Amino acid sequence: MSNAKFVAPQPLNEVVRSYAAQSAEKQQLKSELAHQSATVAEIPLVIGGERSMGKTQKNLTCPHQKSKILAKTAQGGRAEALAAVDASVRARAEWAALPWEERAAVFLKAADLLAGRARQRMNAATMLGQSKTVFQAEIDSACELIDFFRFNAHFAQRIYEEQPFSPAGQWNRSVARGLEGFVYAVTPFNFTSIAVNLPAAPALMGCSVVWKPAATSMLSSLVGLEVLEEAGLPPGVINLVSGDAAEISDVVLNHRELSGIHFTGSTETFNRLWQTVGNNLSKYRCYPRLVGETGGKDFVFAHASADVDSLVTALVRGAFEYQGQKCSAASRAYIPRSLWPKVRDQLVATTESLKMGDPGDFTNFLGAVIDERAYNRIKSYIDHAKSNAGEASILVGGQCDSTNGWFIRPTIIEAKSPTYKSMVEEIFGPVLTVYVYDDARFEETIELCDSSTPYALTGAVFARDRRVVHHMTRALENAAGNFYINDKPTGAVVGQQPFGGGRASGTNDKAGSIFNLLRWVSHRTIKENFHPITDYRYPFMLES
Repeated sequence: MSNAKFVAPQPLNEVVRSYAAQSAEKQQLKSELAHQSATVAEIPLVIGGERSMGKTQKNLTCPHQKSKILAKTAQGGRAEALAAVDASVRARAEWAALPWEERAAVFLKAADLLAGRARQRMNAATMLGQSKTVFQAEIDSACELIDFFRFNAHFAQRIYEEQPFSPAGQWNRSVARGLEGFVYAVTPFNFTSIAVNLPAAPALMGCSVVWKPAATSMLSSLVGLEVLEEAGLPPGVINLVSGDAAEISDVVLNHRELSGIHFTGSTETFNRLWQTVGNNLSKYRCYPRLVGETGGKDFVFAHASADVDSLVTALVRGAFEYQGQKCSAASRAYIPRSLWPKVRDQLVATTESLKMGDPGDFTNFLGAVIDERAYNRIKSYIDHAKSNAGEASILVGGQCDSTNGWFIRPTIIEAKSPTYKSMVEEIFGPVLTVYVYDDARFEETIELCDSSTPYALTGAVFARDRRVVHHMTRALENAAGNFYINDKPTGAVVGQQPFGGGRASGTNDKAGSIFNLLRWVSHRTIKENFHPITDYRYPFMLES
């Protein structure tokens, strides 16, 4: 054991590369895209460090070229889920007993690998498997994941440094222990960084993990695990399973050693997980920690004093980057009637100009939605607007083409009512619904913005009048966990805007902050008495 107090390197946000014409990073990425496109990968189950393709496999296809098979993914079931749990439980004690700096070193080295030679492998896997443009992949699968690893090490150090007061004659100490048992990480398709961080954050704090990624993000998830393994992650600390989600969850959620769930996905799925845990409380060794970031119906609310140019840019980027498949994407907008003619003309013209297609063509602004199920769900909202002219009208977009990939043109719907279907229901696609309100009904419309959906993830307000900015910020205090002033409601950066929402949008435990890491430790308080008591009697008991 070293007689030293170690300090994690001061974290700095990873610089986003430009991928300018003829740049080295652009040439490297194009080469990696060609290599991965020409290869059908195998994505195994990884349990206790052992790899297996199982008895059955499922094809992973490319969203923007649906006939193209990117990989064959092993499909596990009850036996594999139980094996993953057992491997996690076996690995936990030795992993948790390591000094914190030894665990942190794994993730710091993984960050350096991602910043270097693994960067384009991860970006290419994300672009091909999840249909992200180069910029969307770079800010997600490279920069944000690097930031998670580096900032988490710094936050962990701060947790361990927090110690109680010790009066004379005693020494009080606090030990932040990793949770007993194992953590179940259920992760989404839309952000590679979130998918890898959900198992990585508990692991850093001394937990072991069973990781079930979304089926459509398995390619980039495997790259993430392999980077961690190369950085020194021991076998069994994070176990990768794929297959039927309900079957795997049934095994995991009924296991005595379940200590926590780290989740990003739909509100409905998280509700089911929570209810199952509640019904199973008597089975568990301890109360499981439940951390979830779920649905959203994220808003942009403009006041009459708003700057039109910045508002339009925020709406386009906020609604249509990555095909609107961000938890934080702008999905509903409230625009005052006095600004609407100018906003509408610029918004329609800009949206019409957006180029869509294969992310391998770097001139495209957006790609395809993730799969057929998402395509059909998003299309149903567009079809509803087309067939209900009295309630809504499509201003631009609305074209859906599944011939070669799952392509939906960026679509703007003008709703006649603030409670129209696409104004209040989560869509998770490139559809923005606008409600034009009378300027005189500003206060009433703010109240509608706050109350018309069950979600509270992200939101943005636009105004130049500072009194109005203050008023809107107060009035919408509980409407969004991440709140933006004169900016789009997307693009939270680790260490700068810790991310998460309340209400039906989750537990608001703020990924990318010290607050999230606190959920994965259980504190042990130690008191050492330097002057042991030798007489049970207190002074009040003596009469003379």
